[in-house]
Amino acid sequence: MENFDLKVIAANKIFFDGDAVSLVLPAIDGQIEILAHHEPYIIAVDPGEVVVKDSDMENHVGVCGRGFAKIGMDNHVELIVDTLEKPEEIDIRRAQEAFDRAKEQLRQKQSQQQYFQSKAAMARAMSRIREAHKYKR
Repeated sequence: MENFDLKVIAANKIFFDGDAVSLVLPAIDGQIEILAHHEPYIIAVDPGEVVVKDSDMENHVGVCGRGFAKIGMDNHVELIVDTLEKPEEIDIRRAQEAFDRAKEQLRQKQSQQQYFQSKAAMARAMSRIREAHKYKR
């Protein structure tokens, strides 16, 4: 399979920088897989699972927050997200507490902006809990 240049960046770290065979990411309208020579595109990314298959055919799995992916004409892809962590780095108890807080905030009377912030926090927490349970043994 052909490779493409991939850089996956979170606010606090670079998750992956190198040659990749594929990138699967959670887009707003469902999961999308990017392969070499993909059409130039910009994709809005939702919280969920990111899977990078590198040139050695190893999978690098992470749980991301919101962001975007930019696919360039030069076979270069950048994924930029606000948060990204490996499933084994997730503290399930802390994620459950964040989910409970967001759920409680949704029950409160709040402005439209606060409502959308609470919904986003709840979605992030749910994806972190789901992925942590999937990969924890």
